[in-house]
Amino acid sequence: MAGLAGGYWWAQRGSDHDMAIADAPATAAGERKALYWYDPMVPDQHFDKPGKSPFMDMQLVPKYADEVAGGGVNIDPGLRQSVGIRTEEVEVGRLAATMRVPGTLAWDLRREAVVSAVTEGLVSRVQVKAPYTRVARGQPLAALLAPGWSSALAEAQALRHAQSASARELQSAAQQRLRVLGVPGGLGRDGSVTLSAPHDGVVTEVLAREGQTVMPGTPLFRVNGTATLWLEAAIPQADAARLRPGTPVEAVVSAFPGQTFAGEVETLLPQVDTASRTQQARIVLRNPDGALAPGMFAEVTVQPEGGAPVPLVPTEALIATGTDSRVIVQDAKGGFQPVRVRTGRSGGGRTEILAGLKGGERVVVSGQFLIDSEASLSGLLGRLETAKAPEAAGQAVLHETEATVESIAGGQITLDHGPFATLNMPGMTMAFPLANPDVAKDIQTGDRVHAFVRSDAKGLTVERLEPIGERAGDQP
Repeated sequence: MAGLAGGYWWAQRGSDHDMAIADAPATAAGERKALYWYDPMVPDQHFDKPGKSPFMDMQLVPKYADEVAGGGVNIDPGLRQSVGIRTEEVEVGRLAATMRVPGTLAWDLRREAVVSAVTEGLVSRVQVKAPYTRVARGQPLAALLAPGWSSALAEAQALRHAQSASARELQSAAQQRLRVLGVPGGLGRDGSVTLSAPHDGVVTEVLAREGQTVMPGTPLFRVNGTATLWLEAAIPQADAARLRPGTPVEAVVSAFPGQTFAGEVETLLPQVDTASRTQQARIVLRNPDGALAPGMFAEVTVQPEGGAPVPLVPTEALIATGTDSRVIVQDAKGGFQPVRVRTGRSGGGRTEILAGLKGGERVVVSGQFLIDSEASLSGLLGRLETAKAPEAAGQAVLHETEATVESIAGGQITLDHGPFATLNMPGMTMAFPLANPDVAKDIQTGDRVHAFVRSDAKGLTVERLEPIGERAGDQP
């Protein structure tokens, strides 16, 4: 009996000691720090002390420090892994702006020459009769019998071997006459003048015929150079502004697989195709071997100017709402915050961010829609909406909804209103104070109105009412 009594006393003493130890953390844990108090129906409005909500007939709820993560959404690490939430760092750089567009080859008209008759004569012989014949510079094209040229050449030849002083003076005058008449070459045995090719190339047009009488200015041959060709490419209107004269390009032609031809943009033609919304770019393409021919189809790779470095995010990280875009940013404490961004061009799986990010942030690229929906439930998106242009312009932010007027009395108006999307507040019937009596001027019970309210520490105040339809109960 003595042993049993002693054991019971010892066990009771140890139990009391353990309970005292267990109570200490519990007491410490109970001292949670409240950051602020809020109405769950209007979560973006904070109060410094507990009390009754000015919006609803209910007590304010405390928000503790361990329940928030930097004002964002806190996701349990285990849940992050199970739903596959991944983040990437925002890089600052230039977007890879490679464009691939179709194009068609054409003659370089800057290397085109027309051989014409500069005096009246007769075509006695045509050496190049077939179009698209390759010729070299100085190669004879045709012989022309021209009386005016023949007499001038005969006179110059007769004076060439003269020895007297007067004859030498006449020699310079005869040569000057030949230059004025435009005599292209020497005089043949039959008294004809030979017309030759002005440069290497292809005779694309033959208009001379043997026995044909020609007048001054009559075109006889058209010769096009082949060292360079024009590549006419259709550039989308959105990308045309990034092209400059001298922008390098590479072209691939299916007739020569594995071979690329280099060139550069010469100019953008000042005309946009209204059907395809494209602008023609004139590209000078080098053709040293003469392998390329006009009419060939080519695929053009253009490297436009990259512009100034900007933050770049994976395109999959963007959440498009129809009116704007946002990303989910992870803060230093592990919380997640929606951030509105203004986007630029996209390419290579990346998108330019023109406003909203600076670079170095971590954005969510997988599972961001789960966090976005959680942010909507916690009211973060409502606060994001209220941070739009009106605040930047110093104007009061007003929240809008449709409502039916139930009563107006004592400087207050009772509204059966729909949800305030920007306040994350559902529709209900409640009384609002009027900013001034003139707000409800000409408004009667039963009217359908657009209600604009201001939210501050005093609650919601109706700033403006706009009638939108018939009174409730009226027949159409």
